[in-house]
Amino acid sequence: MNDEDLNTQDVIERISSAYGVSTQRALAEVLGVPSNSVSTWVQRNSFPGKAIIQCSLDTGADLNWLLTGQVSSLHLQDSSPLKGKPLYDEILASGGKPVLRRILDAYGFTMQKELGDLLDISSGTISTWVRRNFFPGDVVVTCALDTGVSLEWLATGKGNMRESKEASISDVLTIKKSRLESGELKDAGRWHPDPSMIPASAEDLVFVEGVNSSWLVDCSASNIANGRWLISIDGALDVFDVVRLPGGKARLSNKFAEFECNLSDITPFGVIIFTLEKHV
Repeated sequence: MNDEDLNTQDVIERISSAYGVSTQRALAEVLGVPSNSVSTWVQRNSFPGKAIIQCSLDTGADLNWLLTGQVSSLHLQDSSPLKGKPLYDEILASGGKPVLRRILDAYGFTMQKELGDLLDISSGTISTWVRRNFFPGDVVVTCALDTGVSLEWLATGKGNMRESKEASISDVLTIKKSRLESGELKDAGRWHPDPSMIPASAEDLVFVEGVNSSWLVDCSASNIANGRWLISIDGALDVFDVVRLPGGKARLSNKFAEFECNLSDITPFGVIIFTLEKHV
């Protein structure tokens, strides 16, 4: 979300409407900022994300409406018990490492670099947030709209991460995600699948990302049968289509190799439930 994508004058008018005030001076008073701040925002066509968050939590106004004028399903049913300047102070006090941690959790990331790659933010900028206890309001707004997590939780750490019943069900079905790199699995956060994609009988699941394909793997399966498997050969993992042969042998194949070997020469990591392929 870039400042140039927003019309600051329109945003100010919607926020003034939410607070029930009609002048820039009155708006500055309810936000607890200097009286000339609002006119400066208009001149620079740049509105601080912290103030947008404060208004949404203060009034219960729809966040997407405040930003774009369009009503979305993301709406705070219950406003925070804090109002005005005390709420603003609490938001500022929630900056730095705590708010960064919540942003990473909302996206399912484990590293700051993943967040930087997603939003095109340098690692130095993110490190500055932590060092200066800075509250990145624009990133918090983007994250709330992007992931659907509770704005109150994201901004202050209070309340539930996800408020709707449907979101809570999705949380229960969150699956570990790994990235297959050079024959090894690297932790890549969590995967949030559509519940209908997950077999009821599946137990120990992991979502594995490759270069052009991704796989949902049932790691509880250990008896190799015909099908697609994530297999370890001499300690290196790869995905193969497997055909069992007489005499304790198997034929393994993928896009890069095809060969026969003894079953004792390979170690199954898990059976592939389904494959997702990238075509662009």
